[in-house]
Amino acid sequence: MKTKAILWTTFALLLSAILSLPLLLTGCGSHPDWEPKAANERAAQSRLSPTRGMDMFQAAPGSVNNPPVGREMSPVSFSQPGEELWIIAKPQVPAVKPVGSFTQSPADLATTGTLAIEEPIDPHQPDGAKRYIPVPLKHTDVKAAVTAYIATVDVTQQFQNPFDSKIEAVYVFPLPENAAVNEFVMTIGERKIRGLIKEREEAEKIYYEARRQGFNAALLTQERPNIFTQRVANIEPGKAIDIHIRYFHTLAYADGWYQWHFPMVVGPRYNPADTSAAGTGIGAVGRGQAGGPGTSGQRTEIEYLKPAERSGHDIAIDLSLDSGVKIEELVSHSHQIKHTPLEGGQIKITLDEQDRIPNKDFVVQWRVAGKEIKSNLLVHTDARGGYFTLLLYPPHELTYLPRQPMEMVFVLDCSGSMSGYPIEKSKDAIRHALKTMNGEDTFQVINFSNSARQLGNAPLAVNDRNVQKALAYVDSLKGEGGTEMITGIKAALDFPQSEGRQRVVAFLTDGYIGNENDILEAMSKRMNSARVFSFGIGSSVNRHLIESMARVGKGAVAYVGPNDDGAEIMDHFFNRISHPALMDIDLDFGSMQVADVFPKRIPDLFVGRPVLMVGRFTGPVPSTIRVRGMAGQEQIAMDVAVQTVNPAPSAVVAGNGIGGIPSVWARMQIQDLADHMAVNRNAQGELSGEVKRIALEYSLMSDYTAFIAVDSSRRTEGGSGTTVNVPVPVPQGVKYETTVKED
Repeated sequence: MKTKAILWTTFALLLSAILSLPLLLTGCGSHPDWEPKAANERAAQSRLSPTRGMDMFQAAPGSVNNPPVGREMSPVSFSQPGEELWIIAKPQVPAVKPVGSFTQSPADLATTGTLAIEEPIDPHQPDGAKRYIPVPLKHTDVKAAVTAYIATVDVTQQFQNPFDSKIEAVYVFPLPENAAVNEFVMTIGERKIRGLIKEREEAEKIYYEARRQGFNAALLTQERPNIFTQRVANIEPGKAIDIHIRYFHTLAYADGWYQWHFPMVVGPRYNPADTSAAGTGIGAVGRGQAGGPGTSGQRTEIEYLKPAERSGHDIAIDLSLDSGVKIEELVSHSHQIKHTPLEGGQIKITLDEQDRIPNKDFVVQWRVAGKEIKSNLLVHTDARGGYFTLLLYPPHELTYLPRQPMEMVFVLDCSGSMSGYPIEKSKDAIRHALKTMNGEDTFQVINFSNSARQLGNAPLAVNDRNVQKALAYVDSLKGEGGTEMITGIKAALDFPQSEGRQRVVAFLTDGYIGNENDILEAMSKRMNSARVFSFGIGSSVNRHLIESMARVGKGAVAYVGPNDDGAEIMDHFFNRISHPALMDIDLDFGSMQVADVFPKRIPDLFVGRPVLMVGRFTGPVPSTIRVRGMAGQEQIAMDVAVQTVNPAPSAVVAGNGIGGIPSVWARMQIQDLADHMAVNRNAQGELSGEVKRIALEYSLMSDYTAFIAVDSSRRTEGGSGTTVNVPVPVPQGVKYETTVKED
């Protein structure tokens, strides 16, 4: 062992002497404390300029720190703080001919590992002879660990170049809307380059200059809280580059079930012409058309495969589940899964090999043992102080209180993307709801696509005649046209509210729009005392919009996938609204002094739906929390028992834990600020600066920050290469012809 260590040390010193390169400025470390002081001083003096040439991107071997100590089930960190390994090149994948002269067979592709699209030679004969078109994203590997209600997720995107010249790969992909992305590593052979979080504009400048100069570089930007763009520059023929992303997020809980989901594909977005988001939306184009003539005109474009095309890109998921209590039941309605019990009540869940096409969200749910679930208080302490997350469950007393009469408003998205099973699922749910309403309620049915229509001029009384009229109206609806959602918002909230009734809006949509902030702003101006409950319908819905609508609307969220029972989900909805919510909530933490709690306005508590809060704290952690609030006309006060867990951080840098809870706290603070900016455009300048400050301090992705990694140890040969966008399948249940407009 000693001889081997000496040999490796000698090799590193010789290689260092040959290359004579100083310390890497832009490709090592994802936290300022990981950069040596001299590098920091040089970086502060350095400015991007084409005339600086090689000075911007220089590197030398660093050191490898000892791995951090954490929970046994947590995914292993991709590289450690300060790590900087020299490349030990893997065997090259044989280069293949470019599109137009591509003649390898599927067997050859399987042998060489080349990724390709299978396309019919004759578009009119989709089952006829096929040709194979290479694409640069080979595989996505997902490893996740859940402890209590916080998930740590590691995503590895494996890019390779199957062409005979250099390429830049561009991939638009989704992550959960509440993901706190705080680690980014580019791997080339055996060399790991840890990305730095920078202001977005600065990161983009560094990336494009590195691309121009021929260096391997990777840039991760955020287009929406749940949509990201990955760019990888100067991938040489036959070479592979892996991109590793780590994020943390909290789980959803509803009606006795926890849920973990991983989105696999970005659904299409409708971008209204007259909108504040004009040109900054998410455009849908056919394969090979991004940036070309007749494109969408949006800043970010997704290339979709035709129905007869199949990409070789697949996905693997490995989820380690440690709920802390016995799991009574575990299901996935979205995918085929395998699950294996482990010691200590833990469970390992894997995605079945036969169900790995990334065209729908992966969703797994589990129900834990026990009728009474205690509210969970997770705490974390490091050099910066204490952080906590609180999952506050609704008190059992709410189930005994009657509700007031309701003014039910059902709003159905009838745009083209809802055509097929999404609109049929929605109609089934509304039919069931119409037959479930209370005789003291009134109701209205509204549908929208290019414009909004409604069943009656005013809300109707619940009686047999009116319900039959509504059922016939719902039966007549079909999916076609655009998604002018704002017309549905106005129709649902603008008319006068019935005296003595609580207006409850059930909004059923896939959320496929690009002007989310316009919708949220319109809602905030019209809410008054109404509540909006949003239902995401489909296999890959826009959860960012669906969740945001519920927050602004002071309601709750439900999702109806291809294999979910819409009637059952509507029953849960009616159970939720059949009891008053606990409003005007005040929490007394006793000896635990809390500050910087988010969201700033504590959401209302509904039966079956807990509230998630995060904050900072000092002092001892209590065993109970005093909860006060109003339920209907009654004032309620009670002590809520909490369980306290102190998970280990995933890494420790300069005494600070880079773990789940601080990242989740910072991410929720950014989300709270984003909600304020969405409904108050005048505050965007001031609040955007605060978002940027938090994101940089906690090394998080945001609209104003980005991760950049540059391997400056060597230049690749030739120019910057051809940009190749990674095409993706249309989400399951969505029709290609309503997604991509072709001549």
